[in-house]
Amino acid sequence: MTPVEKAELLLEALPYIRRFTGKVLVIKYGGHAMESDELKDAFAQDVALLKYVGMHPVVVHGGGPQIDAAVRQAGIEPRFERGMRITDAATMEIVEQVLAGRISGEIVGLLNRHGARAVGLSGKDGELVVARKRGGPIDLGLVGEVVGVNPQVIEALHGFVPVIAPTAADEDGQTFNINADVVAGKIAEALRAEKLILLTDVEGVKGANGTLVSSLSAEEAHELIASGTIAGGMIPKIECCVEALRAGVRQAHVIDGRVKHALLLEVLTDQGVGTQVIPEVQRARRRAARA
Repeated sequence: MTPVEKAELLLEALPYIRRFTGKVLVIKYGGHAMESDELKDAFAQDVALLKYVGMHPVVVHGGGPQIDAAVRQAGIEPRFERGMRITDAATMEIVEQVLAGRISGEIVGLLNRHGARAVGLSGKDGELVVARKRGGPIDLGLVGEVVGVNPQVIEALHGFVPVIAPTAADEDGQTFNINADVVAGKIAEALRAEKLILLTDVEGVKGANGTLVSSLSAEEAHELIASGTIAGGMIPKIECCVEALRAGVRQAHVIDGRVKHALLLEVLTDQGVGTQVIPEVQRARRRAARA
């Protein structure tokens, strides 16, 4: 790449820096991006750069494979029901140690190393996230759902990057394990975030013909789910995006965390990566423009 081409590449990012400076970006960090040393470092660099140019990234992380390994080491076989971890008291203790301890500490260390001052939290800190036991016909144990978010905890950390583990307690102090996508979505709603970005291990949403769908509305998403085109673990991610948009989040994205610097490519380039879920009003404008 020539010096001029490098300059043009930097200039491509300028309108996005202007647009998103001062805005909150809630990023769910998980999947293969958390397992590869190269991708871990690239993710930390991306978050640091976004912070340095004036954006306010908030990181919510998962840790399924790491929890599986720790649970097995303790002699417990992981059990799941419809993709959700069945969490007894012994498993919950391990979940909390892995998420709020080891993983959170590692992410905070990487961000600090790249110049983004970071603070590790769980949903329990300052009652950032208030939970209750998840209902339903199947008892999943200590698996929770979000009933409230206190955005003042994050707002008080101005200048720092919050790194949030998806555990939370109810009003009686009982700790619950909560899906990280759900926690990210609810925090994005509470902060009225500009973007909710979910890193995953696939390219994005694929259409009926197998090609990547770069953008879709809530109505289009429901049609793809009903037809079986969107299936498996992608369903809750897309539903999380749709719910966040309806609650006031401006944009939602599902991107491939296996791609180095995927976060920067999504936020600061013309093409972006993955699938953007758009509000219905944007869909109507898009159709009107085609007419």
